[in-house]
Amino acid sequence: MLAYTLKRLVQGLITVWFIATATFIAMHSVPGDPLANERATTEQIRANLEQRYGLDRPVVEQYWIFLSGMARGDFGISFTQENRRVNDIIREHFPVSATLGILALVFAAFGGILWGALTALNRNRLPDIVIMFLVILGISVPSFVVAAISQLTLVNLNTSLGFSLLPVAGWGSLRHMIVPSMVLGLGTMAYLTRLMRSSMLEIMGADFIRTARAKGLPPARVFLKHQLRNAILPVVTVLGPAVAAITTGGFVVELVFAIPGLGRYFVEAVQQLDYTVIMGTTVFYGGFLVFMVIIVDILYGWIDPRVRLT
Repeated sequence: MLAYTLKRLVQGLITVWFIATATFIAMHSVPGDPLANERATTEQIRANLEQRYGLDRPVVEQYWIFLSGMARGDFGISFTQENRRVNDIIREHFPVSATLGILALVFAAFGGILWGALTALNRNRLPDIVIMFLVILGISVPSFVVAAISQLTLVNLNTSLGFSLLPVAGWGSLRHMIVPSMVLGLGTMAYLTRLMRSSMLEIMGADFIRTARAKGLPPARVFLKHQLRNAILPVVTVLGPAVAAITTGGFVVELVFAIPGLGRYFVEAVQQLDYTVIMGTTVFYGGFLVFMVIIVDILYGWIDPRVRLT
């Protein structure tokens, strides 16, 4: 197990390096000038700004400075936010995005396992048909459309009730988190429902399930100990990529619901060509997602020994 873990950690470091390199190349390839704003009013001011941010140096030297800073955990100073370091932006606003993402992931995982098992147990019956129809809608409709519809529904509901049942936007309490986390986790929950249903149907026809029933085991024990436990393995496998889907989808949801998360600053940095914020947040998110995938792989290897033996 130790060799398997070390191997996954080395692969993760290589992946993060590739993400950092690709991001650096992309930022220096896109058209535009990050200093083309009201601050660079004269050539002298522009030269001072280029020296401050290291833009007056060769690209290769900028790349090594970026990698060395990343190795120390220092992503530099924002181009557009006066005297504010990228590390401070991440430190202050990532907890908001992480809270939203964790709530969305919990909602998606529990919902996907529950609805997937329910549809498998009621195959080709009314519950299966209704849930699978809703699953197709959840996969097909983008998160920003669901967010806008949810906001409109909340506005009409609060107006008809005469008081605010749930906030339409903002952040600060559990009531603010409910609707955004459900909207963010809806697509992932729909995907996990389909995956859980397929896995459950495959397990239900296995020989060891028929043997367990022939031995006279109670149906609840067969379901919990044999069917659910084995059918949940594919769901655990995709939880790592599910974090990526929820995180990237959170950028739009944070904007729609006016949530002060890290996604908002990433979108603003893209609009303003703030190189340091774009590269810093991209590498940070990439490293975080790689770490989550490694955790899921280690967990899967612990659940199923065949993985680490292979």
